Amino acid sequence: MSLLELRGISAGYDGVPALTDVSLEVREGEIVTLIGANGAGKSTTLKTIAGLVAPSAGEIHFRGDRLDGEDTERIVTRGISLVPEGRRIFPGLTVLENLEVGFTPRRRRHEAWASSLARVFEMFPRLDERRKQLGWSLSGGEQQMLAISRALMAAPALLLLDEPSLGLAPALVQALFANIRDINRTGTTILLVEQNAFMALKTAQRGYVLENGRVVLSDDADRLLRSPHVREAYLGSGGANRRR
Repeated sequence: MSLLELRGISAGYDGVPALTDVSLEVREGEIVTLIGANGAGKSTTLKTIAGLVAPSAGEIHFRGDRLDGEDTERIVTRGISLVPEGRRIFPGLTVLENLEVGFTPRRRRHEAWASSLARVFEMFPRLDERRKQLGWSLSGGEQQMLAISRALMAAPALLLLDEPSLGLAPALVQALFANIRDINRTGTTILLVEQNAFMALKTAQRGYVLENGRVVLSDDADRLLRSPHVREAYLGSGGANRRR
């Protein structure tokens, strides 16, 4: 069943196009990834879904309803949360206060708060240990845990992840992708933008390749891993990941 559909979306910044006629689908329960070079339009796609960039053409449908034109707060209450590139941890707030920011007004009940908090602390016990620590003082890996957990506090149906492994050591990247699979197994659908194309395609069920703001390939993730174009452009020699 389709959860999210983009139909012919075009968008840009100050009149400069970043996306042109982008169409894609995310089905309920999936992990879908967007791969491509720097400037291909991947992050803009997530920002457009989240209401941070207004499309100039096309439609966005979520659970069958039009989403384009709605503001970001309304989009979050509908069930979509974005984990932005760079984590964007609020520096003056503790771990617990950062998590509270992600707890949307529609869920401000004590029971919902307690269950959401228990869920993220079970997934990321290190955050429980550091709940009173300032968010900015965490390590890079811990900050990414916090950014993901903050988004999960809204209990989204769809989680948008923008470059979650950026700047992390290889061992932390492996752990992060294990967490992403765990989040998906608990019922959260995920749309993933990731510079580590190999890990993204190994984690996702399906993928889209963006080049110059357009979708040029879409297929099951395992087929994209075997695609000569994808291997040459994004995976490098022998299938190893090449940085974007």
